Amino acid sequence: MSSDFETYELDFGTLTADITNKIGRIPKLAGEEKTQLVLNVDKQLEEVRELLEQMDLEVREIPIQSRGMYSSRLKSYKQEMEKLEKDFKRSRIAYSDEVRNELLGDDASSSESQRAHLLDNTERLERSSRRLEAGYQIAVETEQVGQEILTNLHSDREKIQRSRDRLRETDANLGKSSRILTSMLRRIIQNRILVFILGAIILLTIILAMYFNLRGH
Repeated sequence: MSSDFETYELDFGTLTADITNKIGRIPKLAGEEKTQLVLNVDKQLEEVRELLEQMDLEVREIPIQSRGMYSSRLKSYKQEMEKLEKDFKRSRIAYSDEVRNELLGDDASSSESQRAHLLDNTERLERSSRRLEAGYQIAVETEQVGQEILTNLHSDREKIQRSRDRLRETDANLGKSSRILTSMLRRIIQNRILVFILGAIILLTIILAMYFNLRGH
């Protein structure tokens, strides 16, 4: 599982390095070449988003005791992605301004404040979206932890039930053994009584025999 995550990491590093290089080149180009580069970067950013989604899925499958390290790495990659998107947005806005100025001339400069306001609102919406996404991820992780706890509780319950069954079986065996020992002790006592009675009878017989023998003489 972690090997897949590391493979995605390598792809992420390669893509983001290429995107960073291209974003830096956008302001230096013009015309059709700049347009194609903007479209290419936009497509690569979409590939990076898909990579992050795959990495997120991989992290959720990693055991809890090892998940923290990968979650931290994924968080840093998401932050890097946010920075790339901001840099690309600034570069793209600059590109749009240049195209508009070429078409409209000085009339485009009057909308500068409106574009800045729009950019600010867009960034606010993105921050709100990230907070919602973070909240959703926490909820999913909490659900997974709860499911694992329920599984562990179910397993512990089965162990306790098996232990109770063994205790009942042991108690039954002890009861049976106690009855057997009681029966053996009773027989031993009965045998000793019989031996005592037989000994007394034999002794009495000997005494009577000696008495009648002496009396005959």
